[in-house]
Amino acid sequence: MITIVSGLPRSGTSLMMQMLDAGGLPVLSDGERKPDTDNPKGYLEWERIKQLPKDPNLIAEVEGKVVKVISQLLLLLPAGREYRIILMQRPLSEVLKSQDEMLRRRGNAESIGNTSAIEEAFQRHLIEVNQWLAGKSNVKVARVHYHRVLREPKPVAEEVAAFLGTPLDIEAMVRQVDGSLYRNRLK
Repeated sequence: MITIVSGLPRSGTSLMMQMLDAGGLPVLSDGERKPDTDNPKGYLEWERIKQLPKDPNLIAEVEGKVVKVISQLLLLLPAGREYRIILMQRPLSEVLKSQDEMLRRRGNAESIGNTSAIEEAFQRHLIEVNQWLAGKSNVKVARVHYHRVLREPKPVAEEVAAFLGTPLDIEAMVRQVDGSLYRNRLK
């Protein structure tokens, strides 16, 4: 079985990866993307997963582990394997605000301002991803809301462990949740 954490950028994927790592699930991460102001506990990413479109067989390296995969690449997961996908969900307005803040801190962009076109594109993308997921018998999905992780980390950790069918250290998972890092909320 291959476990994947996915979602839109800034939707809580790193938090879920940190929880799973602390819980005892082997994480496939290369440490290339270092912790920073936007994610002080780290990203836990594996750069090679971005090669999935060119090399679908690299997914074999994830067997028995968990990896973070951007939602766009979910549509390219090769058939013939069992996947358990934890799909992180967060209100689009907060995703966009968090992304905007991160880009401004890095000096990559000025404030986006009107985000309606981006929000509409994300909406269309999420519809496409959900339709793809619904049509796959080899894919099981747990949708996890970012706000619920912050409010109820223990029940969420227990539900994730049950979904994966793996004994995890629930208390260690809960300790990864730091509400002070929830900074990009809408007023």
